[in-house]
Amino acid sequence: MGTKTVKIDWLGDQRYVGRSENGQQILIDNSENKVGVSPMDALLAALGTCTAYDVVGIMNKRKTPLSTYRLEVVGERAEETPARYTRITVRHIAGGAGVTKEQLEKAVHLSHEKYCSVAASLNAEMMLEVELAEEVEGEAG
Repeated sequence: MGTKTVKIDWLGDQRYVGRSENGQQILIDNSENKVGVSPMDALLAALGTCTAYDVVGIMNKRKTPLSTYRLEVVGERAEETPARYTRITVRHIAGGAGVTKEQLEKAVHLSHEKYCSVAASLNAEMMLEVELAEEVEGEAG
């Protein structure tokens, strides 16, 4: 995979735009009148989308595609500075014809333990708790 570079430009106040090597952008905003996400929210979103990408792919490969899927990523922060995350809970809520909690759980654990590079990059001291739920939304069994 090699080296990745993101260039970050200051837009004034506490607003920054990050640009990937291929020109994609993210607005990071910690100002009073936010128009982008905070750096800490961006970290939670990165973890959630990284594992979601894996889970959707794994479920498709196993011939149990998801028809609904969302994640709730909750970060608990330390009281003292730096107010780092001390615990992150990633809750996967999915549904689809033939999807079981066991299949979803296997896909989630494979993502967190083997494939998700964001999860692997986080500090080993951080406790990642994975809470699972399976729902069938909009379909009969």
